Amino acid sequence: MQTNKRLKMASCVKAAAMIGMSLSISISATAQADSWRGWNIHPPSYPNGKALESFAKEVAEKTEGRVEPKVYHNAVLGDQPDAIEQTRSGALDFANFNMGPMGPIVPAANVLSLPFIFKSPDDMYRIMDGEIGERFADALAEKNLIVLSWFGSGARSLYNTDHPVETPDDVEGLKVRVMNNDLYVQMIDEMGGNATPMAYGEVYQSLKTGVIDGAENNYPSYESSGHYEVANYYSLTEHLILPECLCVAKVSWEELSEKDRQAIREAAEDAAKEQRALWEEGVQASKQKILDAGVKINEVDDKSAFQAKMQPIYDQFVQEHPELESLVTDIQDAQS
Repeated sequence: MQTNKRLKMASCVKAAAMIGMSLSISISATAQADSWRGWNIHPPSYPNGKALESFAKEVAEKTEGRVEPKVYHNAVLGDQPDAIEQTRSGALDFANFNMGPMGPIVPAANVLSLPFIFKSPDDMYRIMDGEIGERFADALAEKNLIVLSWFGSGARSLYNTDHPVETPDDVEGLKVRVMNNDLYVQMIDEMGGNATPMAYGEVYQSLKTGVIDGAENNYPSYESSGHYEVANYYSLTEHLILPECLCVAKVSWEELSEKDRQAIREAAEDAAKEQRALWEEGVQASKQKILDAGVKINEVDDKSAFQAKMQPIYDQFVQEHPELESLVTDIQDAQS
């Protein structure tokens, strides 16, 4: 009888040990999964939002759950300057950043904000996907941001309430809202306009009431903001073509195996292809919507007069940043 009790007790102990081992393995496997937090300023329905969700899904699949990214949209984790610092420190693991506001952290990024530095979005993609893009990536890596791929944000053009812009002279006297960047202020000033930095949310009412005469942006933003309702002259100056990066925090990157790094790079390249295609679809849809609304769109076939007006900006920029002159000339030469 006692022997049977001892056998039963031993069996129970063995079973409990096996259950404990199973739980331990399960907990260990869960602990090994790295949950990544990602920042996005746009809504999930935006091309960037959709591409980032695809990136997150593909990363989880390709790493077999070792890395599980989650995207936080609509800048809920802070505005871009805050998110840049959070990603640099590793508080955020990845993010999609526009290179326009990156200048204060990465001086080389200011080259990308020079007016007319790129002739077309296709030129921008080709250049950023090549050796020159690697040089920008190296500059970001020095600030603890690892570039995985480049997104697009379209070409920004001028629009106003009064007349088409065919030449720089057509900007003279216009009060034009720009982003808060000295290069953009200088750009309008060189054309004889009055640059007016202001918050994006104030632009619609300012156009409607005449506080400003115009602004500048890409097709999707011009349409989705409703600015076309109050400023129905859209002129394709395409003066700014700003790339965006899909970046990973250096500290998060360094924790990965080489196998997972390769998988994540592939997912980022796929995300860039998707974002670019979706962006172009959005451009065409927005263009059709504003045409249907009666907006007057004019091509600017010869941008040389605008580019000539920008020469003082380039001269001053190179004088203040001689170490970046070769980057400027190499981008220009790649499009000659």
